[in-house]
Amino acid sequence: MLKIIILGIIIGVVFYTISAYNRFMTLKNGSQATLGQIKVALKKRLDMISQLVEAVKSYASFEEETFIKITQMRSSILGVNSPEEISGIEKQSRQILGNILLTVENYPELKTSQLVKELTDAVQNIEEEISRHRYTYNNIVQEYNTMIDTVPSNIIANIFNLQKLRYLEFSKEINERPSLNWKNE
Repeated sequence: MLKIIILGIIIGVVFYTISAYNRFMTLKNGSQATLGQIKVALKKRLDMISQLVEAVKSYASFEEETFIKITQMRSSILGVNSPEEISGIEKQSRQILGNILLTVENYPELKTSQLVKELTDAVQNIEEEISRHRYTYNNIVQEYNTMIDTVPSNIIANIFNLQKLRYLEFSKEINERPSLNWKNE
């Protein structure tokens, strides 16, 4: 009878270990997939910014540096893997977008351009998409990190040397969306 109880405990521990490990891997893979979606959304944002630059450049003289920065960010976005690198690209693209929108503000005839309206609508949709993906990613990271911190899953994390994931934090400007409400003023 004691052997059956011990065997049952061993089977329970093995089953729990497999289950907890699989949950950790599911969350880790989910976080990586969500970071991938954020990268795609940031690339879309950069594409829209490039199109806005094209629409605006006939009205304003943009430094060649702006075009170079956009091109570099677009080519590097798929190569980034860490939340810090993604945050850096997000910050840079937000700054460029802010500069473009300031330029548009200075040219009333540009504000009424149908192309500029469509592009800014698209950018606003992408902003919302990035926000949703960031929220999802951080929720996954929270669950993963909570499992690392709580008993008994922390035992499994220690056995397999699982480390906490980093949250995706954008700079303070994330709380201040680029203003896209200048249309139809």
